[in-house]
Amino acid sequence: MPLSYACIAPHGGEVIRQLATGSAVGRFQKTRSGMLKLAKEIRQAKPDTIVIATPHNLRLWGKIGVVISENSSGTLQGSRGSKRSVHLKVKCDREFARELLARTARKRLPVVGANYGSAEGATSNLPMDWGTLVPLWFNTKGRKNDPKVVIVTPSREIPLSQNYEFGRAIAELAEKGSKRYVFIASADQAHAHKKSGPYGFSVKAAEYDRIVMNAIEMGRLEFIMKLRTKLVEDAKPDSLWQMTMLAGALSRVKMQGQLYSYQVPTYYGMLCAGFRRMQSRNIHV
Repeated sequence: MPLSYACIAPHGGEVIRQLATGSAVGRFQKTRSGMLKLAKEIRQAKPDTIVIATPHNLRLWGKIGVVISENSSGTLQGSRGSKRSVHLKVKCDREFARELLARTARKRLPVVGANYGSAEGATSNLPMDWGTLVPLWFNTKGRKNDPKVVIVTPSREIPLSQNYEFGRAIAELAEKGSKRYVFIASADQAHAHKKSGPYGFSVKAAEYDRIVMNAIEMGRLEFIMKLRTKLVEDAKPDSLWQMTMLAGALSRVKMQGQLYSYQVPTYYGMLCAGFRRMQSRNIHV
């Protein structure tokens, strides 16, 4: 069974309606609608497993992380002063995670497996970060028949080409399996859109986001790997590395990308894009 769908999904907490208060309800609505569209398409893809690449889980210096715990769970609080919160717990696809870890180690990629608590059982439960929880909130509800999850974390200290090759390996392994898979690149875009934000303002933020949207619409996501280092440093995205993994997967499975929404409701850009599998000759040799 194939890698049946992929997407880029943001992870700002207020996109979850239960966490939004006051003006945030309306400000995040365009992205919220985009997330609901992605969730609908993921349901239609009927995945057994969702592989999600997040920038906010274990930050392993110079290593790509592959979560091999049995469970992952976490709670996300609302904005400052809010008593609202959401909680999510998922079962992890340990078999796929371990196979992915072994496959990428054989390719001499800098990978490491990560567990937490105990080797197995209920206490094998890695804390869930917001980069994982927010996209999964729209796609899992903690039910028995929900897709299992594989959490991976890119590295910013290694060449982009290695994150790209890791993404290729995800697609290769998915194509050889007997299950249906979806890949989510959990990614907020440039974080320097507003002077009042924690990273200040840079004109490069809008430039970075525009380049990403053009790459999606042209069907050439790999173009983002050619972005100048200085532009990336000034724009301050947390998206480049996960999207590079997605670009690697798309090099093995041909998909058509579509931009569903883009907005800057606060100091960072939020973008929703879906990638549907094309019908003919999906695997590049």
